[in-house]
Amino acid sequence: HVQLVESGGGSVQAGGSLRLSCAASGYLYSTYCMGWFRQAPGKEREGVAELSVVGPTTYFTDSVKGRFNISQDDAKSTLYLQMDNLRPDDTGMYYCAAGRPLSCAIATMGGGREYTYWGQGTQVTVS
Repeated sequence: HVQLVESGGGSVQAGGSLRLSCAASGYLYSTYCMGWFRQAPGKEREGVAELSVVGPTTYFTDSVKGRFNISQDDAKSTLYLQMDNLRPDDTGMYYCAAGRPLSCAIATMGGGREYTYWGQGTQVTVS
């Protein structure tokens, strides 16, 4: 079993930055994809970024390319999402997830249904 706890959300003005953290614990060897997702009110959950330990490789949804970066610490126990040049349409609840989908990138693009473990979320508001 894997536990995920997000932190780092908050309210910022457009153009500002935030760094989200996801502390992971448990049997991490059971997963090889870790991703960030977001959901705005009235909208479907969207895959934002993904990091696969195989490669390693990364994926970013088009709207955040060049502005967001995903990384892990050396112990692979914390996943980060550095968000720069934030825009109002980045507003939403951000979730960290982990799992073993057949394709990390495809699973992330599809909204994360194939991910197994989820955190409780952290709110990001950009005005």
